[in-house]
Amino acid sequence: MTTRTVNGEQQQQQQRRQPHYASGRPHRPYSSSYYEGAGAGGGGGGSASLKGCCCCLFLLLTFLALLAVAVVLVVVLVVKPRKPQFDLQQVSVQYLLVASPSSSSSSSSPSDSSSAYLSLNITLLFTAENPNKVGIRYGPTAFDVMYRGVPLGVAAVPGFEQPAHSTRLVQTRFSVDRFNVLQSDALDLLRDAALNDRVDLRLTGDVDANIRLLGFTSPRVRVSVDCAIAISPRRQSLTDKQCGVDGVNL
Repeated sequence: MTTRTVNGEQQQQQQRRQPHYASGRPHRPYSSSYYEGAGAGGGGGGSASLKGCCCCLFLLLTFLALLAVAVVLVVVLVVKPRKPQFDLQQVSVQYLLVASPSSSSSSSSPSDSSSAYLSLNITLLFTAENPNKVGIRYGPTAFDVMYRGVPLGVAAVPGFEQPAHSTRLVQTRFSVDRFNVLQSDALDLLRDAALNDRVDLRLTGDVDANIRLLGFTSPRVRVSVDCAIAISPRRQSLTDKQCGVDGVNL
């Protein structure tokens, strides 16, 4: 009896010293691979969050782009923009002089000269018409003045703004002093001035315009102007004028 009691007490003491495990197996410490796996899981969460932000930003930009397109379409449907009209209304001749280097000689004739000098001073009056419901801004324009394809110079028109449903007159001057026309063009110029009393000039240029609405400016609209004018050297006046618009380019 005494021996069994002692043995029972020893077994109870050993059981108290040993730890208790719910699964019946001893607890093992976590290895380093466990912590590495946990760290990798945290990085995956950050990457997913970044992708979500990028998707949200892309959707926001797409929405703004579609909204801008919708606003433009509404403006176009409401305003119904029409092309502006820009035309050469009048040409005033201050003077036109055609001379050859041998003009002081009495025996000279148009067929004897291989060069000619052209002096010209004219005033050009343009008409700008805005048929739209909103204002238009015109950019600076440079019109080329030519004789038989030979450039004589540039007639500059400054930029300006025009209110809706209005017509505006724009004036500019063009002048050249003793422009030297050579060879066959010189013979044609002398013959036209002396025999036909007519000097044909051509005026070409592009007029750029933008429609303005609520502080916004539309894309550029370009109107190409092409005018043919005829001037009489004897009467110092305009005898013919024909203008046309080649087209409207966006």
